[in-house]
Amino acid sequence: MQLGMVGLGRMGTNMTERLRRGGHEVVGYDRNPDVSDVASLAELPQRLAPPRAVWLMVPAGDPTEATVSELAGLLDRGDLVVDGGNSNFRDSTRRAAELEAKGLLFADAGTSGGIWGLENGYCLMVGGSDEAFRRIEPALRTLAPEDGYAHVGPVGAGHFTKMVHNGIEYAMLQAYAEGFEILHASRFDLDLRRVAGLWNHGSVVRSWLLELAERAFAGDPDLSNVRGYVEDSGEGRWTVFEAINEDVPAPAIAASLFARFASRQDDSFAMKVIAALRNEFGGHAVKGA
Repeated sequence: MQLGMVGLGRMGTNMTERLRRGGHEVVGYDRNPDVSDVASLAELPQRLAPPRAVWLMVPAGDPTEATVSELAGLLDRGDLVVDGGNSNFRDSTRRAAELEAKGLLFADAGTSGGIWGLENGYCLMVGGSDEAFRRIEPALRTLAPEDGYAHVGPVGAGHFTKMVHNGIEYAMLQAYAEGFEILHASRFDLDLRRVAGLWNHGSVVRSWLLELAERAFAGDPDLSNVRGYVEDSGEGRWTVFEAINEDVPAPAIAASLFARFASRQDDSFAMKVIAALRNEFGGHAVKGA
């Protein structure tokens, strides 16, 4: 099929390459003229035959909002916009309604696979109408590995599913991190790369994340070149918000999110308060700053 791709960063570029390898015609646009096939977003629809399909891989929030708004004035009735970024599902349902009023279709495609997706394929969680899903299914079939894509529900369901996926990812990463820290701090001189590899053969905690841990420890056994500072994409926060809204207990995901906040504090004031209070009530020693 023919497809426009907006946003040619790491994900957008690799997805474009995988689609082209699969025989699809992709016209890409990016603000960086060195990688863009067209000079402007306005030129993109001119290079596509109606009914058009334009897939967005741009940062969530204002960049996506601005891009969808501009495309709404450039596309014709019956054209389709697919948001494959990490947008909030509530924004996706609103954008779909706004585009529908202009005669445009919208689908939200939660996309997982990272930088490995080019070779291994992407897991795609698609929300939208049956018509929108059918229109983009040829591209989904190429982008995903076998059984790696699904129409999960109406508009918003794709990004909602991806949001919870990322919340689970937060908790999984935190569990592995804590476990390896306990191993690293132990009295035993453990080879963490070997342990990660061992656990991936028959153990109940085997996973692709452990394969990546094995790679990381192979190159830097003590992770001495890695600073313990972890950002969050926003989807962990949204997952916790929705858990609160739905009265669903999610202590592991919430704790993993807060642990990321703690990683950004070189000298946490909260920890200073705890140290001071322990000194006050128990005479426990306080380390000087």
